[in-house]
Amino acid sequence: MTNQNQSFNNFYLFAISMVSAMGGLLFGYDWVVIGGAKPFYERFFDITTSANLQAWAMSSALIGCILGAVVSGVISDKFGRKWPLLLSAFLFTVASLGTGLSSTYMVFVVFRIVGGVGIGLASALSPMYIAEVAPSHLRGRFVSLNQMTLVIGILAAQIVNLLIAEKVPAGATDEFIRASWNGQMGWRWMFYACAVPSVVFLLLAFTLPESPRWLMKAGKQEKAFPTLNKIGGEIYAREEMANIQATLNDVTEKMDFKTLLNPKFRNVLLIGIVIAVFQQWCGINTVFNYAEEIFTAAGYGVSDTLFNIVITGTVNLVFTLVAMFTVDKWGRKKLMVFGASGLAITYLLLGSAFYFQLKGVAVLSLVVVAIAIYAMSLAPITWVILSEIFPNRVRGAAMALSTFALWIACFILTYTFPLLNKSFGAAGTFWVYAGICILGFFFIFRKLPETKGKTLEEIESELVK
Repeated sequence: MTNQNQSFNNFYLFAISMVSAMGGLLFGYDWVVIGGAKPFYERFFDITTSANLQAWAMSSALIGCILGAVVSGVISDKFGRKWPLLLSAFLFTVASLGTGLSSTYMVFVVFRIVGGVGIGLASALSPMYIAEVAPSHLRGRFVSLNQMTLVIGILAAQIVNLLIAEKVPAGATDEFIRASWNGQMGWRWMFYACAVPSVVFLLLAFTLPESPRWLMKAGKQEKAFPTLNKIGGEIYAREEMANIQATLNDVTEKMDFKTLLNPKFRNVLLIGIVIAVFQQWCGINTVFNYAEEIFTAAGYGVSDTLFNIVITGTVNLVFTLVAMFTVDKWGRKKLMVFGASGLAITYLLLGSAFYFQLKGVAVLSLVVVAIAIYAMSLAPITWVILSEIFPNRVRGAAMALSTFALWIACFILTYTFPLLNKSFGAAGTFWVYAGICILGFFFIFRKLPETKGKTLEEIESELVK
């Protein structure tokens, strides 16, 4: 366990963690910008009457996310953590410009997939990189930076959407919206705006040092020492290198996805995949992606909905900050248990509100509570857990498989929400999510170990027998 009284270069740690976490910011922006653009590009492409085309436009980026997650393990184990992060920044830039320039529905979908590949890479690599450079007693807080920037990206997209969109008159027809500035140009500028932070991330990522744990695994011990030395001094660097090397000494075979099927990795892989899937199937992302439908059902108009979305984004940011200051004090397991149980109760109430046809503030308040609970528990803590529970020698492949499962789960969630909403109504849909959260609560309570304050190597020795 790392000596907490030891002196660390926190400014340097914060700087490299923030640069890496810009992948999270772009992930958040790209992920949510489509929700604000949705009422306008759907009219532009004339897909308002097709639930399948609407669902595909919303979920197509997830195909890219899945691809990005799959290749992240292979390329991060071969080329390190830094260069794939650079690739994700480049893809974000291309996708932002390409989506805004789209003149046909198919071109729009293709560029959404390209942006999705960037998201898939960044979602796996950013938290993994931070976990590999941060000392154990600070790891939760620094990995949570990735979620904080993600949330800032979400809020930025919500604010940009609100500022760009012109007010839509009550009772406006599809044809009116299609012919308006919003329907022709507004939604394009919502996507263009993401190119600015994408270019900044691309430039700053060149300054990142390579992960010392990856360098050790690649047999480049002499290159790992300077970074560890800069983080915590010579004694810390020597101790960390010795600990890392001890977990690598027994590795004689090439580590790949097949290795993960080894019985000794099975338990930790199961925990990682279930936690990743649960973060999505808890259902909160439907609030961000389908805010229009949810708030419309609650009696709000298009312009009011855009404002409500900004409220939810602000709450998301505030409670993510709460998580950053509690994750290394309260621990990962307590926060995850709180999140699963809290969401289950809130969804039961939210479903009941829709069932009894409550409108306006009642629904908005419950949505805000759900987002607050998620923001200080499942949202950031999932990434902390995934970044730290896997052994050094298979971390790239295991993280890739877990994020692959996460994006598959997210695709299913995003694609099925309109179908569930149509079949069961808003009430039934949120009750389904409540049931999933109850199951998640029992799994976390029984299976998830506490990893607070432990080095990555200590966690490995406990979970991999």
